[in-house]
Amino acid sequence: MKIVVAPNSFKGSISATQAAKAITRGVHEVFPDAEVIEIPVADGGEGTVEALVTARNGTYQWVNVEGPLGDPVLASYGVIDDGRTAVVELASASGYVLRLIIAGIGSSATNDGGAGMAQALGYKFLDDSGRELPRGGAPLLRLEHIDAAGFNPAWRSVRMMVACDVTNPLTGPEGASFVYGPQKGAEPVTVRLLDRAMAHLAEVIERDLGKRVADVPGAGAAGGTGAGLMAFLDAKLVSGAALVVDASGFDRAMPGADLVITGEGRVDSQTAFGKAPGEVARRAAAAGIPVLLIAGSKGKGWETLSKKGVNTIQVLAEEGDNLRDLMQDPAPALTQAAARAVREMLVPK
Repeated sequence: MKIVVAPNSFKGSISATQAAKAITRGVHEVFPDAEVIEIPVADGGEGTVEALVTARNGTYQWVNVEGPLGDPVLASYGVIDDGRTAVVELASASGYVLRLIIAGIGSSATNDGGAGMAQALGYKFLDDSGRELPRGGAPLLRLEHIDAAGFNPAWRSVRMMVACDVTNPLTGPEGASFVYGPQKGAEPVTVRLLDRAMAHLAEVIERDLGKRVADVPGAGAAGGTGAGLMAFLDAKLVSGAALVVDASGFDRAMPGADLVITGEGRVDSQTAFGKAPGEVARRAAAAGIPVLLIAGSKGKGWETLSKKGVNTIQVLAEEGDNLRDLMQDPAPALTQAAARAVREMLVPK
């Protein structure tokens, strides 16, 4: 018996590595001698650094950076490929110069089009009086000119790949502010203001830097940081799930597997589109391997996963259950769910 365990993190609760170990314990309750290969995955959000450092036998580095509210934050980043590649998460940090940077920009608290990142790299955002604008998204409504004189040209020799898990444009009803602003606490009036600010930023970027970013799929990721990375660092946006799953060695682990188990905190219609469990399921289904998905809870559209290669969905908490309490320590529930589902799927009746 061979089983590949490739979960995403259960956001804010348990890491992908911890989830994989909990699921493996459940598998071994049913099949003590089973070969279980653990491959934590991610899609550009929380857990991207961990997944790539684990897959590539990399190391962690720590540095003090400025957080979204200007406060100091101790952040980690990964170094892989014998020191040739850095992996950063916007949720933790940004800005490390090696030959290649893979930036995961999910799970952010920003809505400034990447302007704060650009300011940290030496760009200046000036109003019509030549004064530098304060940090944040709303002040960009007063942006008149982007001054790149302080930007270190050495950054041009660094390739930047952005692991992105959404396809939203920068502005409009499906853009950064309207879709993700409310999730970050923005009231409706603030959402409209931020959307206007992002639209104005895109206009000035096109005029001053010669780059069109507003309508590029993924430009709205992380409060518009996708657009900012393209504009200020010539970054390339790629599917975060595909990038991380490629790098994880998942495809090499699949041959001969009897089952693939994946999972994440909440399964819904978005799981199949740009999320790591959807990418895992797609590849396993193409190889003819059944897929079990374990989720903390279900959201709207979860039924669509059955058409995307998922054979069985095991949920830790149904409606009415106390999900908050469960997610304080989900490892035992993950182990139990894995054992229950594996027994139902693989043990002959």
